Amino acid sequence: MYNNKTNGNRIMVTQKRIQGNTLLVLFAAIWIVAMLIIGTLAPVIAPYDYQQINLNSRLIPPVWMEGGDSSYFFGTDDLGRDILSRLFYSIRLSLLVAILGTVICAVLGTTLGFIASHFRGVVDDFIMMLVDFQASLPFMILALAVIAFFENSMILFIGIMGIYGWERYARFARGLALSAEEQGYAVAVRTFGASPVRIYLRHILPNVGNTLLVNMTMNFPKVIMMETSLSFLGLGIQPPNTSLGNMVGFGRDYILAAWWMAIIPAITIFVTTLSMSIVGDWVRDKLDPALK
Repeated sequence: MYNNKTNGNRIMVTQKRIQGNTLLVLFAAIWIVAMLIIGTLAPVIAPYDYQQINLNSRLIPPVWMEGGDSSYFFGTDDLGRDILSRLFYSIRLSLLVAILGTVICAVLGTTLGFIASHFRGVVDDFIMMLVDFQASLPFMILALAVIAFFENSMILFIGIMGIYGWERYARFARGLALSAEEQGYAVAVRTFGASPVRIYLRHILPNVGNTLLVNMTMNFPKVIMMETSLSFLGLGIQPPNTSLGNMVGFGRDYILAAWWMAIIPAITIFVTTLSMSIVGDWVRDKLDPALK
């Protein structure tokens, strides 16, 4: 009887935990969708031009604070620019950079992993040497060196984000491809004369796609944080464009007098990356065959 009662309590605790996790994942998904909508519709829903300067409205606090103005919900910065409008455009640009960087990284790493798996030998050794080199070198140092050597631009910055973490995709793709090539379906299509490109794109990639997708969802928050860090240091998105890290960087000098300049975009970064991590964990639990 005691065991039945104990098991019943465990089941109730487990059900409550599952329900709590479901609500957390739902909130995270809603937040991500909201960020995507805001980023897409930023030019339409922003109340002001994010570059519009009004020195007569400098450092107005948010509307809920004393001295706040209903015309500026999140207040203004040191140049009188509307924080809410700048936040919308910052979300737009930060998500754009993160999405493009993640996609480029996934394509680059997966392609190199498949090439290493197919050719083996010297090609495999060379690619894995690059993987080890990338993994051993702190990416921040590499990014700073590239930006210092070349003139910073949006295309260069997106390219830098596109090589952040590619070695993880290469390792995953190579290992999964080597395993898949030994299975019956790959051997069969090779026997029927299918080209290597067709084998990898039409047969191997769909079978390993779930694992690569999980890696993308886990890598996306890291790309956002790297973009934020570089922009915070003044080496990422350059004015007149704006990003979340850019806003935090400019607001740090006013953290005591006008905290909303830095804290509001910082909270947005925190909640967005946390939401992506939560959704990434959920996707991993659902798609990763090793956890089923």
